[in-house]
Amino acid sequence: MVHKISASIPRFDAGDKISGMAKYIADLVFDDVLYARTIRSEKAHAEIRAVHLPEIPDGYFVIDKNDITGKNHMQSVVSDHPLFAGEEVLYIGQPILLLVGPSKEKTVELADQVHIEYRKLPAVTGMEEAQDKKDFHVEYAYSKGDPGQAFKEAEKIITEEYDTGQPEHLYIETNGVVAVTGENRITIYGSFQCPYFVKNAVVEATGFKPDQIRVIQTVTGGAFGGKEEYPSLLASQAAIASYKTGRPVSLILDRKEDLEATTKRHPSRLIYKAALNNKNEITGLDIDITFDGGAYATISPVVLQRGMFTATGVYQFPTIRVAGRVVKTNKVPSGAFRGFGAPQVVFAMEQFMNRLAAEVGMPNLDFKRKHLLQKGSATSTGGKIWDEVKLPEMMDELISRSGYREKKKNPGKNRGVGLSLFLHGCGFTGRGEEIISGKVTLQKKGKRVSILTSNVEMGQGASTTLVKIVAYCLSIPEKDVVFERQDTDGVPDSGPTVASRTAMIIGGLVRKASFKLLEQWDKEEAEEAEVYKHPAYVSWDNDTFTGDAYPVYSWGANVVEVEVDPVSCEVETKKIWAIFDVGITLDENIIRGQMQGGMLQGLGFAYLEKMTHRQGKLRQLNLTDYTIPTSVDTPEMEVDFVENPYEFGPFGAKCAGELPLSGIAPAMAEAVEQALQLKITQAPMIPEYLKTLKNED
Repeated sequence: MVHKISASIPRFDAGDKISGMAKYIADLVFDDVLYARTIRSEKAHAEIRAVHLPEIPDGYFVIDKNDITGKNHMQSVVSDHPLFAGEEVLYIGQPILLLVGPSKEKTVELADQVHIEYRKLPAVTGMEEAQDKKDFHVEYAYSKGDPGQAFKEAEKIITEEYDTGQPEHLYIETNGVVAVTGENRITIYGSFQCPYFVKNAVVEATGFKPDQIRVIQTVTGGAFGGKEEYPSLLASQAAIASYKTGRPVSLILDRKEDLEATTKRHPSRLIYKAALNNKNEITGLDIDITFDGGAYATISPVVLQRGMFTATGVYQFPTIRVAGRVVKTNKVPSGAFRGFGAPQVVFAMEQFMNRLAAEVGMPNLDFKRKHLLQKGSATSTGGKIWDEVKLPEMMDELISRSGYREKKKNPGKNRGVGLSLFLHGCGFTGRGEEIISGKVTLQKKGKRVSILTSNVEMGQGASTTLVKIVAYCLSIPEKDVVFERQDTDGVPDSGPTVASRTAMIIGGLVRKASFKLLEQWDKEEAEEAEVYKHPAYVSWDNDTFTGDAYPVYSWGANVVEVEVDPVSCEVETKKIWAIFDVGITLDENIIRGQMQGGMLQGLGFAYLEKMTHRQGKLRQLNLTDYTIPTSVDTPEMEVDFVENPYEFGPFGAKCAGELPLSGIAPAMAEAVEQALQLKITQAPMIPEYLKTLKNED
C-alpha cells in the first residue's frame, strides 16, 4: 500500500488509520518526484582534480557545492562537515555531488558512469598515528584533588590499557528524506530523531528564513543515535536539490550506502592508572581517553564530555585526573550512538576495578562495594550525588538470584560468570538542558487533549508513555489524548530525542502542563505550555568542568553467564540477570522491553559486532559480513527494577533507554576471563581475539 502526497497538502498523515499500517519514508509516493543518488569519495584523503560526467539527459540534474544557496556545511555542535566536498575529500564515502532524475534506475546508471579524478594525499587511519601527530578535533581535561602528589607518593602504580571497537547502529530502516519545494517554502519529510536539528541545518544550508522551512518526521524504523545529527546532512542536500529543480527530491540510502557513509560509535583507547599506598588503598586515579572521531568533529565534543564524566563509573576516589581527546582520522565520522561515550569507559572502569581487586587480594565484589558512590558523595567533577544509591541492595539481590558466588567457585566446564555495575547521567550534560530550554504545549479542544512536542516516537514508546501521563493527570481515557505528529509548523522545539531525556525531561513538562490544564478543564478550548528549568541545586561550570554534570543518575547491575568453546573460542550467552534503578517505571512493559533491547545491543558491542577498515575503507558493508545478535543469540533475560523516585521526574521517573547497553560488555568480559582463564582488555571479544590471547598465554 502506498500513500500519495502532494506538495500542496498542508497536513501529513503517516499511517493508515483503518489498517494500522505504518508508512515509512520509502512507502510514500510524491507527485513528480526525482530520485537522488550520491556520488561519494573513493579515497580516504585526496584532492579532487576533475569531475567527469556522462551526458546528462533532459530532466536529469547534477547538484554540487555550486548549487548551495546558504552555507556549505551540516550544522552541528561543530559545523565542519561539508554538504558537498570542495577541492578535497577526507574519507571514503564523503558526498561530492548528487545525480537527480525521474527514473531511479537511470539515475543509478548515470551515477555509475561518473568518474572523479583524484590526486591522492597521505591518509591517517589509525588512532595512534593521529595522536602522535597531535591531530585532534577537541581536547579536554579536569581533575579533583591533587593526583600528581598521589602518584608521586604511591607505593605502587597499576596501569591497564583497554580498547573498544566501531559498532554500527544497523537500524531496520535506513536513513532517508524527501524534500518538497512549494510556494517559497521547502518541506522536509524524513526518518529522524531531531526535527529542529534538521530544520536549523536546512535554514543554514539554504539561506532561507526559519518560517520558510518545514520539517515533518515520518514513521521512524529505529535510530539509536544514528538519526540524530546525520539526517541534517541528507535533508540539506535534498533541500538544495529540490530548490534547484523545483520538484520533490527523494534521497533514501540503500543498506550498503548507509553502512559505508553514516556515523558509527567512537572507537576508543583507554589508559587507566591507579596509585596505591602501602595499605593497598587507592589514593589517586589517572584516566586517559582517546576517541576516534573520524574525518569531521560534528558531535564528538559532547560525546567525549559524557565519556570523561562517566569514566570513574559508579565509584568514588579521593583524587582524580581525567584527560581526553578526539583524534582526527581519514575515516567515516563517528557520531551519536546509544550510551554516547559511556559504554566505552564503563567497560574499562569495571575491568580495571576487577584488576585492582586481584592486585590487593580482595574479592572483586567486596572491593567494588567498598568504593561505591552513595548519597552525598562527591562526583568525579565535584558535584554531588543528591539521591539515594541502591546499588548495594541491587547487588545482593542479583548475587542471590544468579548464584554468582557459587558459580565463581564452581562455574562448570568452560563456563564463567561476571557482574558489572554502571550508571547513566540523565539528560544533557552540564547546562545543556537549560540552553535548549525545551518546551511542551498541551491543547484542549472539547474532551480531547493534544500533546505538542518535537520529541519523536522511534520505537522507544514515547507516544504511549506521554499519552499515559496526560490521561492519568487529567483522569481521561487514553483514547482522548493525541500524540501529534512532529511537524515543526505545529510543535514547539522541545529539544532532540536523545540523551534518554524523553520520559524524565519531556514527561516532566507534560505532567506540569497537564495539571495546569486541569485548572481550565471547564473551558471548551485551552492551552498550557511548560519550559524546562534545572532543579535549583544543580550547579555547573562548563569552563572548568566542575559541579553537577547531570541532575540525577540511573543505575544498573547485571550478571552474565557464558559458555565458551575451548577450540573455536565462540561465546554463548547462557543467561542474563539484571536489576535497574530508573526511578519509577511509568510503563513497565515498555521499560522492560527497553532494558532487554539495550542488553541485546550490548551483547553485540561485547562480543559480536566488528567493523574493520583497510586504509580507511570499511569492509563490512552488508548484513552477512556485519554480524549482530539474532534470536538464536538471545539468552534468557531476567529483568527487575527497584523503586527510587526522582523528585523532579514525572511521578519519580528517571532516564532509562541508554542505561542497559553499558553493563553487558564488562560483565561478559569477566565471565569469558573465567571460562578461558585469560585477561580481557578489548571489546568486541570475537573468537579471533580470544584465540590470539590463548596462543600468547
